[in-house]
Amino acid sequence: DALEAAQVPGWWVGVEQLSNRTASAYLRALLLTGARREELAALTWANVDFQWRKLTLADKVETTRTIPLSPYMAQMLAALPKAGPFVFASTGKAGRITDTRASHAKALQSAAIEGLTIHGLRRSFSLLGEAAGAPAGAIAQVMGHKPSATAEGYRPRSTDALRPFLEQIEAHILALAGVKFDPKAEPGKLRVVAAP
Repeated sequence: DALEAAQVPGWWVGVEQLSNRTASAYLRALLLTGARREELAALTWANVDFQWRKLTLADKVETTRTIPLSPYMAQMLAALPKAGPFVFASTGKAGRITDTRASHAKALQSAAIEGLTIHGLRRSFSLLGEAAGAPAGAIAQVMGHKPSATAEGYRPRSTDALRPFLEQIEAHILALAGVKFDPKAEPGKLRVVAAP
């Protein structure tokens, strides 16, 4: 229940083509951060720091965890409408995205991928992170896993020390997806240059 490298382009295109732009950004954000479904759904604009490029998530293990805001992710979030306190806003009762299974099912169907759950995107982040060459401890810390002494003699890294690893993972996922983008472009000016 994880994306194979060869499935990333089809999945990405399927998600990109969703008519629900918020669900599209949310699903891509899950793959790019390895965050838990609810952690990301509950993300508020107050916890997105574009200046210092970091996100603070409500964490299941600790009360919160702060991770780097990678370049593509920053541009994608900056392009979302600011409709209320939640980043992934919705007109529903909760005011935020609550269930994207139907949107994800559409994307999977168009990509001819079976059996990938929303939680499977978290597993995909971990596997693609390993393939990108990021250390296990950095991947675990970004994902909010309980620290493991066996993961490379685990030592927590600062947000800035995690940044190069998360940017490396993001670049690897975007390369697999065939997405070309300029990390130095101004946030909010995200443009897909070429589709696969």
